[in-house]
Amino acid sequence: MIANRYAFILAGGVGSRLCLLSERRAKPAVPFGGKYRIIDFTLSNCVNSGIYDVGVLTQYRPTSLRQHIGIGRPWDLDRTRGGIQLLQPSLDSNESDWYLGTADAIYRNLVHLRRRTLDHLLVLSGDHVYKMDYNILYAFHEANRASVTVAVTEVPADAVGAYGILETESSGRVVGFQEKPRASRSRLASMGVYLFDRRSLIRWLTEDATLADSNHDFGKDLLPRLVARGEAVYAYHFRDYWQDVGALDTYYQSNMDLLSDRPPLDLSDPSWLVHTQSADRPPVRFEAGGAAERSLIANGCRVAGRVVRSVLFPGVVVAPGAVVRDSIVMNDTIVMRDAAVDHAILDKEVVVGEGARVGWGDAMTPNQACPDHLAHGLLLVGKEARLPAGVTVGRNARIGAFVTEQEITADVPAGGVVRGPEPEH
Repeated sequence: MIANRYAFILAGGVGSRLCLLSERRAKPAVPFGGKYRIIDFTLSNCVNSGIYDVGVLTQYRPTSLRQHIGIGRPWDLDRTRGGIQLLQPSLDSNESDWYLGTADAIYRNLVHLRRRTLDHLLVLSGDHVYKMDYNILYAFHEANRASVTVAVTEVPADAVGAYGILETESSGRVVGFQEKPRASRSRLASMGVYLFDRRSLIRWLTEDATLADSNHDFGKDLLPRLVARGEAVYAYHFRDYWQDVGALDTYYQSNMDLLSDRPPLDLSDPSWLVHTQSADRPPVRFEAGGAAERSLIANGCRVAGRVVRSVLFPGVVVAPGAVVRDSIVMNDTIVMRDAAVDHAILDKEVVVGEGARVGWGDAMTPNQACPDHLAHGLLLVGKEARLPAGVTVGRNARIGAFVTEQEITADVPAGGVVRGPEPEH
């Protein structure tokens, strides 16, 4: 453990662009890569960098995230000194019970800084997939005597509108910051990784809290304000793999990237393990006629059919004659005899009935309920949905969580919607 280092992980975002996957769980708790949750990557970066004092700021639907993290044992964060704390918004007479923005979330938890002897504070996002040694970030920050250092990565020109974009001098000093611009000369995007001078941050957040016209957000307000003032804001250029998996298309593609012969993110690197909470499961079982190619298959799976270019989480069953292709299939889902699943994401404990065809046909009608999220052929089935035998479900369809066989009385066309019960609030 490196003394006097502390990290806040922002893990309370709604994550609406992940559609059904984040309707009942926080975005950082969404399963990823066959056995992980998205937040595992940030937590593992911390402990692999020697940071064992972490506060996780939760907010939206935190139950599954809290259950996954527990007392932090998989990350060696179950400690009497340091360790991990889950920090939920508190309600008092002067504040709402929700964080107003990322800067407000840190401001309302400054008490945790005052209890610690720190020169710097690391602020991280819990919904990105990457491997990063934060020690290098600290060294860059200290060498430049920065007040704040922002980790940046280069994104395609047509993607700048999704990120905070920084303009820098050759030294790395930031001279411009735009939040989600329509166009920009720069393609350096903020990764949501910030290293602050502690004293300066407390002063800035205290000021920001008094500004009525502020959104109390790092990207929208605080960082542009600091750059405009000429504060010592620096950009650390991270050149390895990083992905914001907060939208369905990028989430799906990032999982599929893991299936390549040389994946951009090496999950088998013994020097940088990605830790997670794992249940004990038996080994993968391939039965007579079972086959798989270019796939990730977790423990507890039973394959008697065919799996092609897919990610199977623990406990998935692919019955004889069934085919799963170009899909992500989460824990304990059953694909029954002679069923076919193509270009789909199936959440946990789904049952696909015998002979069903899920992700079928050439029609590409955008989804009626989520045209922005389901328009490129990907199909989504919510947790514990039951698809009846013989049903055909077209592309870009959305089958809600907890839908029963009785609620699907006919084939579901491309772009169709079958709504399950509304999530409880």
